Order: sequence, then structure tokens, then C-alpha cells
Amino acid sequence: METIAKVRIRYHRDNESISRIARKMNLSRVTVRKYVDYDEDVPKYSKRKPRPRPQLGAFEETLQQWLETDAHLPRKQKRTARRLFEGLQKAGYQGAYDSVQRWVRAWKTTVRPGLHKAFIPLSFRPGEAYQFDWSSETVILGGVTTAIKVAHFRLTYSRMSFVRAYPRETQEMVFAAHQAAFLVLGGVPERGIYDNPKTIVDVVLNRPIKGKERTFNHRFLALMNHYLIRPTACTVAAGWEKGQVENQVGNIREWFFTPILRFDNFDQLNAWLWERCQERAQAHAHPEQKERTIWDVFQEEKALLRPFQATFDGYVEDRVRVQSTCLISVDRNHYSVPAEWVGQWVRVRRYVDRILVLMESAVIATHPRYMGRNKTTTDILHYLNVLERKPGALRNGLPFQKLPRPITLVQEHLLTKAGGDKAFVEVLLAARDHGMEILETACAMALEQNIVTVTVILNLVHRLANPLPTPPQQTPEALHLKEEPTSDCNRYDTLREKRHVH
Repeated sequence: METIAKVRIRYHRDNESISRIARKMNLSRVTVRKYVDYDEDVPKYSKRKPRPRPQLGAFEETLQQWLETDAHLPRKQKRTARRLFEGLQKAGYQGAYDSVQRWVRAWKTTVRPGLHKAFIPLSFRPGEAYQFDWSSETVILGGVTTAIKVAHFRLTYSRMSFVRAYPRETQEMVFAAHQAAFLVLGGVPERGIYDNPKTIVDVVLNRPIKGKERTFNHRFLALMNHYLIRPTACTVAAGWEKGQVENQVGNIREWFFTPILRFDNFDQLNAWLWERCQERAQAHAHPEQKERTIWDVFQEEKALLRPFQATFDGYVEDRVRVQSTCLISVDRNHYSVPAEWVGQWVRVRRYVDRILVLMESAVIATHPRYMGRNKTTTDILHYLNVLERKPGALRNGLPFQKLPRPITLVQEHLLTKAGGDKAFVEVLLAARDHGMEILETACAMALEQNIVTVTVILNLVHRLANPLPTPPQQTPEALHLKEEPTSDCNRYDTLREKRHVH
């Protein structure tokens, strides 16, 4: 309308020619003539006639059926326009991709255009439920850029948030996150609302009449039973059912992880995250009870959470076989077990921070857990029985590559002499009964005395392992002197005289 007004003013008031107006305003003369004769309040445009689709027309019905079928699938399972185009090509379509893309876009905007954007508002009682989800973030830990997983909890009534970072999204991390959340939040809600990940849900069954039924993972159910929580799994691809925590994921990323964080380890990072959660709750108003902060409403809800005492033993157990090298494979890493269990099947419990190896109900090995890949963790004590029979493995054996410094110095000293291998093996065998710490101390003492022999070191080991009883600090009453003796130097001369007389 603005352009029409300018054209009409130039022509009717300023008496400019159509050619001049067209040249000055960069318009065609046909357009200028139309605007000059224009006398309507609102411009009218002729509706474009629908273009014929000689190639796509025969496949429109097939394409519509595919789109209607995909409309009932989760978002990640729906086919894109490119995948639909490839499917039509297999069915004989010879047209261009652009035609398919335009047809799909038009269909999505005309078929129930606003229904998928409508939601039902949700309301929760204090202490009724929490929502749980994961997110992927990037931080710098110990100077290394690291991709981490962050567990998100959200109390649905008070909107109190709790987030905790872990190396991965495995089931033992799920257990550890729940224990940490319930501990700092001060109790347990009645119900938990979850997605459908494999760590929580084993199977989602489609029932035409009953709807979608879920088979929860048995270890996850053990967690729920321990804390007396009723788990609820959301409908597949229906994130709005736990919309609070879905929104929290994006907000936390903006509030906490932008710019990129730098910490030495996970403990420092998690302590900082919980401090920030508390600061945000104390500084922001509740979205519904605007006269109160989230922290104030959380204090009200906290009093209604169910208390708990014992924590859940959050491990994931596997059954593995001990290799001939006394190693077991756990999560793409290797850990040693005592040599007597070679060839046996053992049970391995994976925790967030450690690995436990059990035979029946007895723990036969414990190791700190490594979250990387292709690392071998060994314990010298697991190989001493083998070393006693095969002392030649001492020089290049992997378990003996990183001995404590005093023990390494003793090894270097003994290996310079004939029979040094067997002598050092005899020294190491002392750790089988008394432990590596006592052996390390004995070796350090021998080096200080500059007497590095097997006999001296073993003697020191036994003295450290079996110390002499310390004398009592107070003298018993029966041993107290009744009369303090007095010094008499003349008594010595008297005794000499008596001996001289004889």
C-alpha cells in the first residue's frame, strides 16, 4: 500500500510520467499503470492456480499414508522428507526431491496444525512426585575437555532442582544419583516420573486396548522397592508429561554450564552444582506462588517427604570368567583377581567408584573403577603365588612395573648380585602375609641403615608386624616404694674393707 501511494502521488500530483516513475522506483511500467488506476482500499491478488504434479500426482496417496502412519510414531522414529523421497524412488517415482519436500510441508501445516501444540496443565501435591532426566554437557576436568552426563531431579510441587554430574549414563550412575538426591533433599517423594531408557525400562509393549505397558528393569525395581517409590514411565515421545525437568535441562545448561566450567574433579564440580541449585532456589520466586521463593516452598515440601535410613546398595552385577593372566574384563577394562581363581566364573559388582569381585558371597578382590577404556589394573598380591613358581616373570611382569619407591630401590640393589631374582621374590612374598605397607616401611628402614639383605628386611617385617608390648604408662600400686632410698657413698668403702679382711 505504501508503494501504491507513492506511485499515485508522483503521477497525479507531481505529474511525472509512467516511464520516469518506473525508472526511479525500479518498477515495471505495467505495474506502474496498475497502481495509477488502483482505487481500492485493500489490494486484491489473483489466486495462483494449482500447479500440476505430473510426477508426484500418482504417488500422493502413498505419501499421505506414510505420513499418517508416522504421525503416531515417536519423533525420533518419524521419517524425514529425504527418507520419504528415497522410499518413493524405490516405488518408481522419478521426480525431484523439492516437489516431495513442498508436499510434505504443506501436509503438515494443513492436517491438525495446532493440535500437537496443545497441552494439559498438571498439578501436584507437596511430596507427591519428582521428575528425572539426563543431559549431556561439556566441562574441563583436570585440564582436559570432557563430555559428561548430568542427572536432573525436580520436585514437582516446590520446583526444587538437584543436578549431579557423572562420567556416563549407566545404571549404577542412576542408582548413585538417586541416593545423592534423596540425601540432600532430605527425604523421598511418593512417585518418580521417568523416560523410557534401557537403564530403567526393559520393554515397552503396545496393547491396543490397555495402551502401552512397561516392563521395568529388575534392578531399577529393587531401587524403587527399597525407597518405596511408585515409578511412572512417560508415554513414548511425550516429554510434556515431565515438562518441568525437560525445561530444567535447557535452563541449567544456560545458567550453570555456559561458559564452560573448569574443575579438578567430579567432587568439586558436584559440590559447586548443588551450591548453585540452592542459590537459584533462594533468589527466584515460585512460578505459581509468586509471593514466595522456590526455597521457601521447598522447606514446606521437605517436611512432607518420607524419611529414609538405609541407603540402597547401588551396584550392577555381571558374571565373568577369570582369564589365565588372572584378569577379568569389566566395561572394556581389565582388573586382576587372586591367581587361585583362574578359569573360574566370578561375580563382578560395578559401582560408580569401585569394582568388587565375589566368589559365592566372599569378596576376593576390590579395585578403584576406571572410566576410560583399555586400561589394566593389577594388584601385586594377586600374583605372588605365581611369582613364587615363576620368578623369571619378575623383570617384565606388568604387576611389578610400578612398585613403591623403597621396594624398587631394594630390587635394584638385590638384582646386582647373583641370585638376586629369587632373593627379591623372597622379599615380596613377605607382603602375602603382612601387606605391602609393612614391606614398604621395612625396605625404607633397611635403606636408612644401609644394610640391604633379605635377612635384615624380613626381620624388620616381622618386628613391624609383631611389635613388642609397650610397658604400662603408670606403675601399679604394689610396685611403689614405701621408703625412698638415700645415697650413701661410704657404704661402698665399707664393703671393700670387709672383703679385704677376709
